[in-house]
Amino acid sequence: MSQYFQIHPDNPQQRLISRAVALVRGGGVIVYPTDSCYAFGCHIGDKAAMERIRRIRKLDQNHNFTFVCRDLSELGAYAKVDNPSYRLLKALTPGPYTFILKAGREVPRRAQNPRKKTIGLRVPANTLVLTLLESLGEPLMSSTLILPGDDAPLIEPQDIYEKLGNQVDLVIDGGYCGQQPTTVVDLSDGEPVVVRAGLGDISPFAR
Repeated sequence: MSQYFQIHPDNPQQRLISRAVALVRGGGVIVYPTDSCYAFGCHIGDKAAMERIRRIRKLDQNHNFTFVCRDLSELGAYAKVDNPSYRLLKALTPGPYTFILKAGREVPRRAQNPRKKTIGLRVPANTLVLTLLESLGEPLMSSTLILPGDDAPLIEPQDIYEKLGNQVDLVIDGGYCGQQPTTVVDLSDGEPVVVRAGLGDISPFAR
């Protein structure tokens, strides 16, 4: 069975954050809350951990994992960002958006979309996650916690623990954080294209 940590969403206990970071660095798969919904997380480029998430969600190799970053400067270190895209990112982060961008040199090949050489990136407006990322010192590889056959993410940490306790290493209970996934915007070809309308307002992309 996995571990289950109740972490305060506004004042995260550093002791538990440190233990969660150790699990990620050790190759573990965790479930954690964001500013939109719960998500899976693992260490960047950890092939075995990524495959575990793929198996749980029944994802194919073309699925874009998301790099969840502390801030915009960290995001820019992993993606190729032109000036118009940077201005847009600056205006909308932190927030409930995932941006698809061309992968930079620091991104392991297995973490990229194999056909388009892109990655998903985002900066969440969530104190617990930002504290976790600060302690980790690098982005978290992530995927929305939507199980096969479901139309929406799971929302109750205890239910998540009961359903996934044998498949993940840790479930972080950070309280209710919503059920609507992020808005996904493709910036890989320069012009923004809304791939999925979610929690983030899509009006900035209206033409």
